[in-house]
Amino acid sequence: MGDAAIRTVVEAIHSSPTQAVVYLCGGASLALGWLMSVPGASNTLLESVVPYSRVSMVQLLGRVPSQHCSQALAKEMALLAYNRALKLSKPGYPVLGVGFTGSLVTSRPKRGDHRFFLSMRASDRILESSVTLTKNLRSREEEDKVSSCALIQAMAKACQVSGTLDSGLTESEVPYESETHFTEEQELEQLINGHLCCKIYPFSGAHGSDEDRKIILPGSFNPLHEGHLKLLEVAMSVCGGGYPCFEISAINADKPPLTIAQIKDRVKQFEVVGKTIIVSNQPYFYKKAELFPGSSFVIGADTAARLVNPKYYEGSIKRMLEILGDCKRTGCTFLVGGRNVDGVFKVLEDVDIPEEIIDMFISIPADIFRMDISSTEIRKKQGGGTN
Repeated sequence: MGDAAIRTVVEAIHSSPTQAVVYLCGGASLALGWLMSVPGASNTLLESVVPYSRVSMVQLLGRVPSQHCSQALAKEMALLAYNRALKLSKPGYPVLGVGFTGSLVTSRPKRGDHRFFLSMRASDRILESSVTLTKNLRSREEEDKVSSCALIQAMAKACQVSGTLDSGLTESEVPYESETHFTEEQELEQLINGHLCCKIYPFSGAHGSDEDRKIILPGSFNPLHEGHLKLLEVAMSVCGGGYPCFEISAINADKPPLTIAQIKDRVKQFEVVGKTIIVSNQPYFYKKAELFPGSSFVIGADTAARLVNPKYYEGSIKRMLEILGDCKRTGCTFLVGGRNVDGVFKVLEDVDIPEEIIDMFISIPADIFRMDISSTEIRKKQGGGTN
């Protein structure tokens, strides 16, 4: 467990494109120091949280845990970390959620085992590990180092980089390890059920930087057409750049959720044209803004009108201003294109936007983008109905 070996593995982790959020409690504290002390930490570490107090853990989980040291808790922490990483990561990069919980040497005698549990959540798999340590063999610092080495080794495996550390375990301290893979259908099922906040398909192959604002065009894309592609292209020019992507919500506020087959069919359209698509479970724009803070959303004038309609905020103008004000404070903006509504072409200037949030809305002039084609009209011509 020499410093040089640890540094080599951490350097390999930092050289990978994977970005991680780490939640740990009860041990492996040295791992955070190792990750942050080796140059390149900002390539990997998006956020680290140590919910050490009972209240802190309750706030992280949103409930009181039945056990504070278990594989189930480490798995739950890893899933929370993974969803957090999806929100914080640079556009186009793979993400990892790390959960660790341990029960190591304390200042008072411990009746139970000295042990720790690890869970690594990636998009298509979970890596899990648990170790029961021999009592009275090591100091707290030594047990922390053992658990830290195990965490770094597991992160390296999850990041798919080479490197092996001597964990310092004895022959009797055999780790129990498992790896569970998910199919695309299983991932989408987790999304629909609310376990995952989104699934990103980076078909463009491009990677953004920390400075790149996501320029997101939401829609049903049933089907995707030239108007969608042109609108996002124009929005990019209005913003002066950014990371372009489309977004589909698997959940609809007024209709049944999309089936997995429907989602896959719509996603396939973006693979053909090489464009990044995000599948989320958030039908409401203020929830999308919470999911992707600091992003610019490309919408039509009809959507802008609904966005500021108190009807969708329990009939309260105050509530509408509070919610959209929160979105404004995270840096979210709305790029508004013209839209043909019941035979009349509407633009942003036709929408009554409250003064408190008017600067969130940016007009896409009709002279640089106007395309009256719609997915509904295309479906009618194809005999596919209006749904």
